[in-house]
Amino acid sequence: MSTVSARGGSRVPATRKPIGKVLPMLGLAHLDREFDYLIDEQQDEVATPGVRVRVRFSGRLIDGFLLDRVDETAHTGRLGWLERVVSGEPVLDPALIGVCRAVADRYAGTLSDVLRLAVPPRHARTEKEDPPNAASAVAAVPDLTAWQAYPAAPSFIDLLPAGNPRAVWQATAGEDWPTRLAELAAVTAAAGRGAIIVVPDQRDLDRLERVCAPLFGDRCVTLAAGLGPTARYRRWLAVRRGAADVVLGTRSAIFAPVHDLGLLVVWDDGDDSLNEPRAPYPHPRQVAVIRSHQQRSALVVGGLARTTEAHALVAAGWAHDLLADRTTVRARTARVLALSAEDRRVAGDPLARSARIPGIAFDAARRAVAADRPVLFSVPRRGYVPSLACARCRAHARCRACHGPLQLDVGDQISCRWCGRAERAFRCAECGGSQVRALTTGAGRTAEELGRAFAGVPITTSGGANIAATVPDGARIVVATPGAEPIADGGYGAAILLDTWAQLDRADLRAAEDAVRHWMAVGSMVRSHTDGGSLVIVADAGLAPVQAVIRWDPVGFADEELNQRGELGFPPAVTMASVDGARNTVSAFVDAMVLPPTGELLGPVPLPVGVRPPAGSGDAFDGAVERILVRVPRRDGRQLSAALTAAQVHRNAQHETGPIRVQVDPPTIG
Repeated sequence: MSTVSARGGSRVPATRKPIGKVLPMLGLAHLDREFDYLIDEQQDEVATPGVRVRVRFSGRLIDGFLLDRVDETAHTGRLGWLERVVSGEPVLDPALIGVCRAVADRYAGTLSDVLRLAVPPRHARTEKEDPPNAASAVAAVPDLTAWQAYPAAPSFIDLLPAGNPRAVWQATAGEDWPTRLAELAAVTAAAGRGAIIVVPDQRDLDRLERVCAPLFGDRCVTLAAGLGPTARYRRWLAVRRGAADVVLGTRSAIFAPVHDLGLLVVWDDGDDSLNEPRAPYPHPRQVAVIRSHQQRSALVVGGLARTTEAHALVAAGWAHDLLADRTTVRARTARVLALSAEDRRVAGDPLARSARIPGIAFDAARRAVAADRPVLFSVPRRGYVPSLACARCRAHARCRACHGPLQLDVGDQISCRWCGRAERAFRCAECGGSQVRALTTGAGRTAEELGRAFAGVPITTSGGANIAATVPDGARIVVATPGAEPIADGGYGAAILLDTWAQLDRADLRAAEDAVRHWMAVGSMVRSHTDGGSLVIVADAGLAPVQAVIRWDPVGFADEELNQRGELGFPPAVTMASVDGARNTVSAFVDAMVLPPTGELLGPVPLPVGVRPPAGSGDAFDGAVERILVRVPRRDGRQLSAALTAAQVHRNAQHETGPIRVQVDPPTIG
C-alpha cells in the first residue's frame, strides 16, 4: 500500500486493508457519503464491515458505521484514525446497505437517516448475552385449502419456495387474514427462506402473533416500538444472527435483516399508521417493493380494500392480482344498504330520531338485537360533541387562547381540544353570538343517545385510550371510532356507519379511498347476508364510494381512482413532492432546484389542515407556513428525487438554517 501520513502519533496501520470506509451519522445531504479513516493494528480484528464506530469529524466525535475496508485511498491529504470500534457486532450487511441507499435515493433523503430507521439503538448488555440457538425446524406446512377461493393463489404458492412472485391480494369479507398470511410464511420457511410481515398496529400484530407462534416457535419474533429498547434490540439481534427468520412487526420491521429473505408482506397498506413520521418518510409498501426487487424475494400487498398505489403495481404489470371469484365474494359479504331519496330523513320513530338514525339503519339494528346478536355503530369522532359552531352564523367555534376547535364535554362544559382551556363565556369572533350548536356528535354522545333508543341493551364504547379488543356474542350495542372496532365472536348482526360526511367531505385527495377502506373493514366484521348480516351506510347510495361498497368492488373503485388521478396529475399516476416551510425558505429552496424538463410547480399554498401542527406544540413549523408541490411523470421520478437532493446539498452548503420539510409522494396533499 502507499505511505499515508496520519494524525494520531505513533499508531501503526493494520497490515491488511488499513483503510476504513466510514459513514458518519450526520444527517446532512452534502455530507451523505463515505469518508476514509485509518484502522490501526489493535482495531484490526474487531473492525469488520457493518460494525458501529466512532470517528472524529470537524473536531467532534461522531457515531458512524464502518461500511467497508480497502487497501488504498483516493484521498490525497492526511487521514484521521478510527477513534474506536463501539461494538464488534456487525449490524449491517451489503444487502441492507443497498436497500437503505435505494430508499434514501427514492425519497430524496440521506443514508444516515434511513439507517436510523432500519437499525435500532444499541444496547450493550444485550449484545453480551449468549447468542440464541439456531432456529428450530418449522412445523408442518398447514392446510392451504382456504387459498383455493382465490384462483391464482395455487400458482403463486408454488413459486414461493424458490421464486419471487409478486401479488396484490384482495381478501374477501370475513377472511381470516392472519391465518392466510401465516400459511404463506410457513411455505416460505419450510423451504429454508425468511419472511417479513408488516401490519399497521399492535392490535393486528397481536392477532398475527397468536397464529404464527404455534407454527414457527422461536423462529418467529415480533418487532414493534412498544417492546422497549432492550427487548426490541434482543429480538433484532436474533434475526441478524440467524436464530429467527420469520419477522412480524409494524412499519420499521420492513428493514429487518432476515437472512435469505423469501417473502415480504405488507397488510392494509392504506392505514395511516404505516406513514413514517421521520425523515425521509419512507412508506413500508415502497420499501418492500425496492427490497423485493433487489433481493429477489416474493411480495404480497394485501388488504380488505385496495389503495391506488397498490393497484398501480398491478396496472403496470409489475404485480399480479390475487382475487376471489364473484360468487365467493357475494357469498361472504353482508347485505349492504344505503340511503335512497326516500330514506334521506330521520325515521318517524321518536327513538330513532333521538339517536340520529335513519329508518333503515334503526330497523337493521333492531332485527340484530332481536336475534341476540351484537350491533356495531361506527362514529368518526371520539369524545362527546367534538366540534361546535356559532348557533347564529355557523362559524366554527374557536378557542380565544390558541384558536383551536372548541368541544362540548360531558356535563355541557365547553373546552378547547388543543390546549384544554375551559370556555365559560363563549363569544363568536364573527358575529358576537353567545350560543353554540353541534357540528359533529362524538362516540360518547352517540352511546348516550343509543342507550335511550335501546333501553336495557348493554352498551360498549371503544376508542381513544379505551379500545376493546373483542366483544362477546349476544345482544349488545357497540359504539366505536374508526380503527377501534372490537372483533365480535361470530361476527356482528349489523353495522351502521354514521356521520359518513365527516369522512367524505375532508379536503384530502385520499378522502374517498380512506372512506371505502374503513367501510369495508367494518363490513368484513359483519355476518354474511346468508346469515342475516347487514351493513348500513348512512350516505347517498348514488355516491361512487358507496356504490363500490354496495358492489363490494374495491378493485374497480381503485382502478377508477387511478384513472382519475392520471387525468388530474396526482399520485400515484405521477411522482409528486412537497416542500413545506416559511415563505422565504421555500422560495430559496425552489430557486436552487433544477427541475427535469417535465417538472411542474404548484403553489405556494398554506400548509393543509392536518399537516400543520397545532399552535404551541413546539414544532419547528409553528407560525405561517407554506407548501409548494412539484410533480413529474412517473418515469421521471428518479430525476425529481435527484433534483431535490441536489437542492438540499446546496442549502446545507450555504448554511441555510430555516426549517424545511421535503417529502416525496406525501400522504396528505390537501
